[in-house]
Amino acid sequence: MRNIVLWGAVVVILLSGCTAQKRVTQPNLNTPNEFGMGMEQDSLSIADMSWMELLGDPILNDLIEQTLQHNKDLLMASARITEFERKHRITRSGQFPTVGMEGYLDHETTTTTDGSTKIEDELSLTTNLSWELDLFGRLRWANRGALYDYLQTEEARRALEMTLIAEVATSYFELLALDTELSIVENTLSTRRENVGKAKLRFEGGLTSEIPYQQAQVELARTASLLPDLQLKIRIKENEIAYLAGRYPSSVERAKRDPEAISEDMLKLGLPSELIARRPDIREAELAYKSASAKVGVEWANRFPRFTFGLEGGFEFTQFDGFFTAPWSYAVANLTSPLFSFGRRKAQYEAAIAACEAKCYAYEKRVLVAFHEVSNAVEAYRAAMENTRLMEHLKNSSRKYVDLALVQYLNGQINYIDVLDAQRSYFNAEIDHSDAIRDQYLALINLYKALGGGWN
Repeated sequence: MRNIVLWGAVVVILLSGCTAQKRVTQPNLNTPNEFGMGMEQDSLSIADMSWMELLGDPILNDLIEQTLQHNKDLLMASARITEFERKHRITRSGQFPTVGMEGYLDHETTTTTDGSTKIEDELSLTTNLSWELDLFGRLRWANRGALYDYLQTEEARRALEMTLIAEVATSYFELLALDTELSIVENTLSTRRENVGKAKLRFEGGLTSEIPYQQAQVELARTASLLPDLQLKIRIKENEIAYLAGRYPSSVERAKRDPEAISEDMLKLGLPSELIARRPDIREAELAYKSASAKVGVEWANRFPRFTFGLEGGFEFTQFDGFFTAPWSYAVANLTSPLFSFGRRKAQYEAAIAACEAKCYAYEKRVLVAFHEVSNAVEAYRAAMENTRLMEHLKNSSRKYVDLALVQYLNGQINYIDVLDAQRSYFNAEIDHSDAIRDQYLALINLYKALGGGWN
């Protein structure tokens, strides 16, 4: 009879996991073989590069290192990882016996009505053991769910790191673009001052009317008015980077150079199948689904009895010299089973199934979003490269236009307003070319992030 009971318990333990999961929705990813139209799969990927190799700017690399060490959101995420790791330990310990000890010493003096005194001493030392037999897998499912919750925090931290790297790099290249724009404005302002001086000499010498002189002054004032707004934007962008790096508002060191256009060779995507394993936000969504699936197992097991085994023993006597000659012990088995809960436990089980189904769809959605993000990032990068090429051509053409306009004006073939139009066109072309290079860097950073860069 004892063997039959033992084998029955083994069968229950082996089948409990399958039974608990039979109604759980399984993810249906059905991922494509390519990222999008016209995007051939390749074994190489820029996502396999570290962000230090990709960006290639020592100053930016230092800023990112500072951010990864001191950013407050990242520090909070690290603390959360520790919290859930400890919670997993707590949950896991429930699968093992609990052993406790209790000591007791009592010295009691009693005075009776006849005036006599009675002294009683009592000594005891008790050890107890309690262990819940996990017949239906409740504790194992709870341990598995706590493990998935802990691993989620790890992936959430990695996703946050990737986001912060992208934010710092984006702000840095935006800052460089603002520096370039400020330099362009300052150079243009110097040219405008020269134009005012030349127009004044020609006006006072009777070569022209006062109109070109006033036009030159208008352009000088218009260009000078751009400086305060640019200087404000630069200061705000520096503070933004300092905040990400966990610092109080301060200036930010950066390269004293204009970023160069990026080669098309950087457009390496890798295999689509690697995207799911590389991106931490996808892994986080998958672990959230697995955690919800484990909670289904817990609620399924809660519908069945719990069996707890207890053992307690020790020594107890009223005289110390006879303490170790009076041992005692007892064992107890406790069976707790729900009888009538009016559908509460069944509803909890079905609610857990519905919650797991929602997490399953959230996981599928995250994978779908990831592929769309890669496709959009590739198209944005290609458009940025083409725009940079066009803006460079426009800038060179505008420079030639200015040179020709000045020659024709000095020869009396065109009016001064035509020279100003040519200079304005060149000024705008310089700004547009700088912005195009900036946008190309931002597109590369966004593509690197979409591919899960840096997290193989």
